[in-house]
Amino acid sequence: MQNSATADPDFEVEGFLPLLIERLGSMYEGFVKLLPLLAVGLVVLILTWLLAKALSKLAGKAVRRSGSRRSLGELAATLTKVFVWILGLLTTATIVFPSLNPAAILSGLGIGGVIIGIAFQDTFQNFMAGVLIMLRKSMRVGDYIDAEGVEGRIEEINLRDTYLRRTDGELVIVPNNHLFENPVKVWTDPDFRRYEIVVGVAYDEDVDQARGVIQAAVNGLDLGPSGKDPQVFAREFGASSIDFTIRWWADPEPVGFHRTRDQVVAAIKRSLDEAGIEIPFPYRTLTFKEPLRLGREDAEAREAAE
Repeated sequence: MQNSATADPDFEVEGFLPLLIERLGSMYEGFVKLLPLLAVGLVVLILTWLLAKALSKLAGKAVRRSGSRRSLGELAATLTKVFVWILGLLTTATIVFPSLNPAAILSGLGIGGVIIGIAFQDTFQNFMAGVLIMLRKSMRVGDYIDAEGVEGRIEEINLRDTYLRRTDGELVIVPNNHLFENPVKVWTDPDFRRYEIVVGVAYDEDVDQARGVIQAAVNGLDLGPSGKDPQVFAREFGASSIDFTIRWWADPEPVGFHRTRDQVVAAIKRSLDEAGIEIPFPYRTLTFKEPLRLGREDAEAREAAE
């Protein structure tokens, strides 16, 4: 038979309220005891913020003063800030929760780090790629690069993305992992870059004479202080012409190619015209299955049909 006292709802409520009050009282006492620790932890966090801000600035300035690139200074500042915050958070956790110890926290961070690493794999790949890109000596802010069709001038390199400015003014934000895993052409790495075009002359022209005229034309141009003479080579037998390859060295900037190519093309065209050397149009030979009848009778027949 069921006990009437335990089945009474009033008895259950009267027994539950004291237990609830006791639990709330103990929680309140624990919170009051924890308040000094929370205050100390808050002070530690404020000090961590101030220290991270100050040390990151000092680290960035120290690296830049040593003559390193600006991106390396930003990297040193970021890593210093991350390191200080990790120490500050660990210190705060051990103060607020005295039962914790650094070994337990580090082991927990190890397991949590694996989980977070799997969840944010792409983010960490871009982070590590950003660090390695900043350490590169041959790619820096201000260089014009081309990576698998993505090209532009580097405006900023951070730990996740790289900002490229195209020649048409568009801004392209590229994940660092793309620049790290793919070949990157740094156009502005050398002081001068080699360019080339192809020019054809008619088969009736003298090859040696044409080469000399083209060579004299490009030799007379001011293409920059590269110290390297332009080169002219007979290239191949084209469909309608003997083709020559013209090579020269000039400013590696994109506008340098367009400016010097304009000079080279204009000078070659002018010199070949003055020498009477023909630059032929493409020739086409048309073959018909049946012979064409072109004459006065055909014209009269067409007029009669109309």
